[in-house]
Amino acid sequence: MRVAILDDYLNVALELGDWSSLHGKAELFVFDKPFASQDEAAERLAKFEIIVGMRERTAFSSNLLKRLPNLKLLITTGMRNRSFDMEAATEQGITICGTDSAGQPTAELTWAILLGLACQIPAHDRGMKSGQWQTKLNGNVGGKTLGVVGVGKLGSAVARVGLAFGMKVIAWSQNLTDERAAEVGAIRVDKKTLLSQSDYISIHLILSDRSRGLIGAKELKQMKPSAYLINTSRGPIVDEDALLEALQSHKIAGAGIDVYSEEPLPVGSPFRTLDNVLLTPHMGYVATNNISRMYSDAAEDIAAFLDGNPVRVLNNN
Repeated sequence: MRVAILDDYLNVALELGDWSSLHGKAELFVFDKPFASQDEAAERLAKFEIIVGMRERTAFSSNLLKRLPNLKLLITTGMRNRSFDMEAATEQGITICGTDSAGQPTAELTWAILLGLACQIPAHDRGMKSGQWQTKLNGNVGGKTLGVVGVGKLGSAVARVGLAFGMKVIAWSQNLTDERAAEVGAIRVDKKTLLSQSDYISIHLILSDRSRGLIGAKELKQMKPSAYLINTSRGPIVDEDALLEALQSHKIAGAGIDVYSEEPLPVGSPFRTLDNVLLTPHMGYVATNNISRMYSDAAEDIAAFLDGNPVRVLNNN
């Protein structure tokens, strides 16, 4: 069996994953760069029986799946992937399996970004490396208001850290209840109140039709001029054009962004030129232990599939 491991940007799949169960059973081929188009993906993946995807980095639409005649097993890292057409895969007899993953690295990165913005870490770093000394005042988080959009596993973890720093934590999502907010020490408010009262707003929602474009020009105008927006969830939740305009015109103090509508972020993106933005390259889940677990589980998925007893199956094939 031929196995394609996709979008291994750091070229660590073979090093961090335990693939020993596949010795003598499968040939592993690593792709460390994204495909330029679905046509390229179809051409280069046509010979493979098994494909290991990395989250949503490569989408598998119905059209692409139809052009992969040998594909029998498609694996996503994590247990959910909205960029895989599950129904089309099932119709074509393709089994889709997932892997375990941890949310903690994303919560940790959220706080690294938030504190980096509050304490002006990027500016201090640039200043020190250019020979300067104390060019900006630090902000702080103690006594400030943290607005959490989405109180699932990740939002809850972020909220609890805010409380530990002595912040007032308010929260909103479309189905949030007072009781659920209280479980994590937050106060449920409406969306407008969260936007207008928060000093730091952190987004923790899955991408869906309801959440796409949730933060646009109208919402950004409702934020304090001194407020920061942090997005470690999915890029399209925020209208990037509206955010860019708000940052360029200093309608908000700044933003911390780990996720983008187009990934990798184009080299010429204007976000790369802004001093009031802290950018990271979608690193929320890209922590050593997490990546090791994902790839090792992918190997386990493949071994179980070859033995006729697939595990962590996500479709009904």
